Amino acid sequence: MTDPDRAARITSAAEESFFDILGETLQSLDRGVRGQFLSRFFKAFASIDVSDRDSTVLWDRILSRHRELNGRVAGPEVDPVSLKAAMVDILQDLDLLHVPVVVEYRELRKLQVNAGTDALTGLYNRRLFEEYFDKEMSRARRSGAQLALMIADLHRFKEVNDRNGHPLGDEALKYVAAAARDTLRSSDFAFRVGGDEFAVLLPQCDGERCEALGGRLRNRYEILVQALHLAVPLTLDYGTAVFPSDGDGREALVRVADRRLYEMKNPGRDGHPLSPAQPAPARPATAQPAPAGANKRKWERILLAGTTAHVVWNETDPATAPVVDLSYGGVAVMVRDADAFPLECPAVLHVPTQAPVKVVLHKAYTQPAGVSGTRIGCAFVATT
Repeated sequence: MTDPDRAARITSAAEESFFDILGETLQSLDRGVRGQFLSRFFKAFASIDVSDRDSTVLWDRILSRHRELNGRVAGPEVDPVSLKAAMVDILQDLDLLHVPVVVEYRELRKLQVNAGTDALTGLYNRRLFEEYFDKEMSRARRSGAQLALMIADLHRFKEVNDRNGHPLGDEALKYVAAAARDTLRSSDFAFRVGGDEFAVLLPQCDGERCEALGGRLRNRYEILVQALHLAVPLTLDYGTAVFPSDGDGREALVRVADRRLYEMKNPGRDGHPLSPAQPAPARPATAQPAPAGANKRKWERILLAGTTAHVVWNETDPATAPVVDLSYGGVAVMVRDADAFPLECPAVLHVPTQAPVKVVLHKAYTQPAGVSGTRIGCAFVATT
C-alpha cells in the first residue's frame, strides 16, 4: 500500500471513530445540553446557524437517515454507510450544506448504491430503473444502437406465499437475483420494480439475443428454486421489447414487453410459443464500452443532477454550469449556450461533499436536452 493510500485509510478510520464517539456522547447528554452542543457543532461543521431545539430535530433526522441507509445494505459485500455520510446527505437534501465537506468518493458511491438498492434481493430498485432507462435510451438514440427491455414476474407467486409462507416467498425472490447474476451480461442492469416484478435493461442487444437471455434466465431460475421444495411449481415469465423497432420511448417499450409477458401467461402456457421481439435493422454502434482491463472505477458514474455540484471555468470572466454526473474519467454538465463552452479549458470542480478541485476539461460531446439546455460531456485532461 502506498503512503497516500495508507494516510487516506488512517484519516477515514479516524473520522468514522470521531463520529461514532460523537453519537455515543450525545446519547448521554440531556436534551437541553445536547441542543446547545449540536447547535455549535453544526455551526463549526457546515457553517449553518440553527437553534438548539432545531439542531436536536436535525440530529434525529440524521440518525434516522443513517439507520435507513444501512437497513438497505443487502449483503456483507456492501460496506455500511458512515454517520458522517448520512449527515452530509441530510444537510444537502435540506439545502443547508453551503461549504465543502470532505467525504471520499466511496462515501458518495455508498449513498447512491444504498438509496437505489432493493434490500431483499440486492438488485436495483424502481427509482433507479426509471433513471437508468432514460439514460440508456438517450445513449441508444445518440449512438444508433439498440436497447432491449425485459419485464418478468413469478408465475403463481401468490400461491407460494399463501401455502409456504412469506419467508419462503422472500427466498424465492432472492433466487431471481441469483439467476440474474449467473446469466446476464456484465453490461446489463437488473431491477426489482415491485413485489414479484422485475425488469432488465440490455444495452446494445437485439430481439433475438434478448429472447435467448430471457430463456437462459428462466431455465436457471427454475433450477435454483427447486432447492426450496415449494408446494407449487414456480416459474419466471417474461416479455421483451427492443428500441427502436418496438417503440421510441420508455412507456411504449414497457407496454410491448407487458403484452408479451401476458401472452406467455395465456392458458395452455406449457409449450405456448413466445412472441419474440423482432430485431431492428443493424446500425453502426458508436458507443464505446470500457476497454478490457481498464480501471472500472474510471468508467463508473455518480448521478449528481439536482445537487449543488457545479464547475466554474474561464478565470477572466467566470462562468458556472451545474454538474449532471461525475466519474474518475470525466464530468457531464448542463449549459444554456453550448458554443460558449470552450473545447478545452481550466476549471474548478465543486462537489458539496468534497473540497474544490482544479481540473482541465476537454469537451468530448454535446447533446441537446430540451428546455434544460445542452448536456456537455468532458474528459479530465489533468487535475491539481
